[in-house]
Amino acid sequence: MKPTGWFQIGWSTDLAVGDVKPLRHFGQDLVAYRARSGRLVVLNAYCEHLGAHLGHGGSVSGEDIRCPFHGWEWSPAGRNTCIPYQATTNRVRRIGTWTAAERDGLMYLWHDADGGAPLYDVPSVFELFPESGPATGFHELGEAGRFETPALPIHPQYAAENGVDFAHFKYVHRADEIPTVVRREFGEHDFRTELALDFKRRGGDGTQEIVEGRTRASLLGLGLGFSYADGVGGICSVTAVTPVDDERSLVRFTAWASKEDGEGDARVAKRLRSAVEQFKADVAIWEHQRYTEPPGLATAEAAGFRDIRQWARRFYPEGHLGNGGVEQSAGTDALRAENAS
Repeated sequence: MKPTGWFQIGWSTDLAVGDVKPLRHFGQDLVAYRARSGRLVVLNAYCEHLGAHLGHGGSVSGEDIRCPFHGWEWSPAGRNTCIPYQATTNRVRRIGTWTAAERDGLMYLWHDADGGAPLYDVPSVFELFPESGPATGFHELGEAGRFETPALPIHPQYAAENGVDFAHFKYVHRADEIPTVVRREFGEHDFRTELALDFKRRGGDGTQEIVEGRTRASLLGLGLGFSYADGVGGICSVTAVTPVDDERSLVRFTAWASKEDGEGDARVAKRLRSAVEQFKADVAIWEHQRYTEPPGLATAEAAGFRDIRQWARRFYPEGHLGNGGVEQSAGTDALRAENAS
């Protein structure tokens, strides 16, 4: 349950210059800090001197992090740069480093079980969907557009599989109808989908009108889902599932509301709350869900689930595979046989 890819580790405002924060992801203890230059740095948590946890009492020294135990300092490259009670440094020991990035006010971490470098960059959500327009067309990210769970027993693929699960919109999100799949495209590292869904809007005179809505999504690996939904205003969002260990994940949701003429702050906040509540409805299912392989599927949905589970296998390196990986092979074969019958 530790796929390769980019994963969210928080929001940029969570880590001010000089801040140090302990993290636990992918079954490992980590430390994140923001250097004086503003750079986000993530290292393995333990000092290579005597093993103190740098995330508990550590401090920032310029671009480096200082151990709270004996004051040893370590650079963003994991190198020892200072032993305060001698002139020389330890040139042998090195702390493991992680590749981090920031986009749109979100902090990301690259994970590869074999230690490989990133295979692709993290995009801005505002660059993925031409229909959304640029970031300047959206309100700045605020607390109303953020949601984070504690560590929950959620499989990383649950959020990704929402991209092909058109039927749940009616039953989980109380849509008036099941949406229509407009397109579905699998790339090497991403999966793009577009759904059409009409919904009712009540006018000022009490009458109702039918509004055509579209949800466009781009999944990047198994950890990140970017989307743009329009209808009554637009919402850009990022859904992130980040493994803590083999059993649990942290789930985050970030939403930005479009700027609409004549719309006040209260209406903007209401649209954001609605987006967050819709996401919470998904989480309420995921946290009690059992990953089922092979699943028993309806004919109409079988192709989508078959394709996304086959696509997901590429993110589990051989030797580090979980339910979404090697064990899935027999289940996929069974699913194909079931659909062919």
